[in-house]
Amino acid sequence: MRRQVSVGRPRTAGLVMVLGGLLLALGGIASFLVTHRGVKVMGASMEPTYRMGERLFTERVDAEAIGRGDVVLIRVPDRYREAPVLQRVVGTGGDHVVSDGTRITVNGRPADEPYATNASVGPAAEPYDVRVPEGYLFLLGDNRGNANDSRYFLDDHSGGVATSAVLGRVTEGAPPVVTTTAALGAALTLAGAGLWYRGRRDFRNTP
Repeated sequence: MRRQVSVGRPRTAGLVMVLGGLLLALGGIASFLVTHRGVKVMGASMEPTYRMGERLFTERVDAEAIGRGDVVLIRVPDRYREAPVLQRVVGTGGDHVVSDGTRITVNGRPADEPYATNASVGPAAEPYDVRVPEGYLFLLGDNRGNANDSRYFLDDHSGGVATSAVLGRVTEGAPPVVTTTAALGAALTLAGAGLWYRGRRDFRNTP
């Protein structure tokens, strides 16, 4: 006849597994709250940085946190058939952006753009000299020869896009809060499963 063993370990295992499950759930909720949306690159305007068909994460961001070099997802009334598009921030409110058709300066300093391809043809090669209005962003595609960006709308707020049109900023992978919470939840779930298994094994081996 087997004697009854302590139920402490199975109970502990259950609690750990429940906690792990809750953290996994919180990771999913955090993913929804922090990551505004997942997007699929639909065109070639951001090559070679992001290629057609690539899937990206975008995160919600306050207008004040948007800076030069960020890639943002925008939806602009009366542009692009109001479809979301990805473009890179070259200038923010108050910036003086000048181009001779290939090279760009921002506030008199050459823009460092290792990501840009400058094979430009036709109107894309025309020079411009703009002052970005406050509350607006001057946006370009990385593939300058194949991007319908701020250069084509210079008569509308100097080509600028209102910060209110930004749906999100591209982030590299899932936000840290999401990956950390999910990883901790998975670890606790596995630990709880291990404790439960050991408890079952000890019970079976108890005379």
